Amino acid sequence: MRTAVVFDADETLIDLRPAVTGALVAVLEEMRRRTPAAAEVALADLESDWGAVFGALSAAPVQEIRRAALARSLARAGLDDHLDELADLFFARRFALTRPFPDALPALAALRPRHLLGFATNGNSRAERCGLAGEFTFELYAHVDGLPKKPAPEFYRAVVAATGLPAGQVVHVGDSPEHDVVAPQRAGLRAVWLNRSGLPRPTGLRPDAEVSTLLELPEVLAAWQPAKA
Repeated sequence: MRTAVVFDADETLIDLRPAVTGALVAVLEEMRRRTPAAAEVALADLESDWGAVFGALSAAPVQEIRRAALARSLARAGLDDHLDELADLFFARRFALTRPFPDALPALAALRPRHLLGFATNGNSRAERCGLAGEFTFELYAHVDGLPKKPAPEFYRAVVAATGLPAGQVVHVGDSPEHDVVAPQRAGLRAVWLNRSGLPRPTGLRPDAEVSTLLELPEVLAAWQPAKA
């Protein structure tokens, strides 16, 4: 029985944090070059500005949230009028530094002969800009063609529709308990929780499988085949 395996992007396939940190460092360096007032601004301030704006903007496109966070950061040094330039700098560095996790490409190669592979994300990590060009049968991005963000049921319905398979033959893989386990299971998909850090399983979370590396996926999926057959 054919199955589809659909992957979350950031912190699942893509090692996003070093890229974001590097991009923020570049922004901070440019802020300090432009004004002495930025000497009092720390990298931790720029990192905290994301959290400060995220709650009110969580349903917005990620690029809008990042621009709002950068606007807050620039205001710390009186650089409010330079948002467009420094946002361009941030995104250029963010994508230049973005790489897949070391286990991502080998896992995709191992899965491809037996499974249809998909890429579905709330973020702005386009596969072709993150070292994953040509790896997937389909790609879905929140806010493109009106697609709402996870955990909206419409997101997972779009995932299932893109596979051309029944929901029960679609496996969703990701790092977020809410977005990548609970919500897809509610939509009838199987869900694999990627728990790279060995975190305690949240109370009530019941993924169909839990893995610490994507390299465990082929064995997990192979073990499900007899039960499906």
